[in-house]
Amino acid sequence: MTNVRLSTTMGDIVLSLDEARAPKSVANFLTYLDEGHYAETVFHRVISGFMIQCGGVDTSMRIKPAARRVENEARNGLKNVKYSVAMARTSDPHSASAQFYINTVDNGFLDYPGQDGWGYAVFGQVVEGHEVVDLIAQVPTGAQDVPREQIVIKSAEVVAASA
Repeated sequence: MTNVRLSTTMGDIVLSLDEARAPKSVANFLTYLDEGHYAETVFHRVISGFMIQCGGVDTSMRIKPAARRVENEARNGLKNVKYSVAMARTSDPHSASAQFYINTVDNGFLDYPGQDGWGYAVFGQVVEGHEVVDLIAQVPTGAQDVPREQIVIKSAEVVAASA
């Protein structure tokens, strides 16, 4: 398992990525991370009682280019439970690129086969910073579930697993 620290303006969140069960999603995520894609992106969608989404919108609220797509791995047995991390996508099941979300509650309806025969691929779990996720999940939002005050990922980096 690879651990990644997201240093946000509300505190740090550490993700543990499951290469064994979601190898394509993890490799894709780590490639975007290595390229510096996640630095200075914002949590652009926060839906109370559901999830928080980030990884593709910059601080000017512009979508960052993310051409690489990843095959949907939602059949991997990992579930959209509270604090799990999954690939965001459009209605095209294989459209996930850089955006991801953190479930703030159990969202079993997103698991394979989901409502569209595919589901949403979980590829990791929050292992530190649950309180930060909970704080982000409670921020006031405006139109299109955008937080009224920006929550920025200042940096994202691979870190050693804590003992």
